[in-house]
Amino acid sequence: VTNCARSIMAESIMRKNGGFLYKPFSAGMEPAGTVHPLTLKTLQSRDYPTDNLQPKAISTFEKNSSPDMDLIFTFCDRSHGQAAVMWPGHSSTSFWSIPDPTVTVGDEAAKMASFNRSFEIVNEHISALLVM
Repeated sequence: VTNCARSIMAESIMRKNGGFLYKPFSAGMEPAGTVHPLTLKTLQSRDYPTDNLQPKAISTFEKNSSPDMDLIFTFCDRSHGQAAVMWPGHSSTSFWSIPDPTVTVGDEAAKMASFNRSFEIVNEHISALLVM
C-alpha cells in the first residue's frame, strides 16, 4: 500500500535477477515519503541494488506515456486486512499475500526478522517466475 517495503524489495530482486528479461517498477496506492530504512538494510545485506529506489504512486503508471506492463504483482497482507489492488485491463496480474513487515511490533531484532522473512517470500515467488 505504501510502496516502501515488499514491492521495493521485488523491484530490487527483479533488477538483479531478472533485469535481463524485465524492467521492474514498483508503486503503491498511498506511497510513503521514503523507502523504509529496514527495507534498504535488508537489501544491502544481501547485495541487492538500492540505487534509485523510491516509493511511487500507481497513478505514475496509469498515463498513456507509461511503459507497457508484462507482469503485475500486487502485494497485500490479508492477515492485516490489506486489500489487493486491482489493475483493470492487464491480463497478467498476480496477487501475493505476503506479511507486511512495516506493521511488525517489537524491538529492532523482531522487526528485522520480519523484513528478512518478507524478503525471502518475495524472492521465492520471483525466483519461481524466472525459471518458467
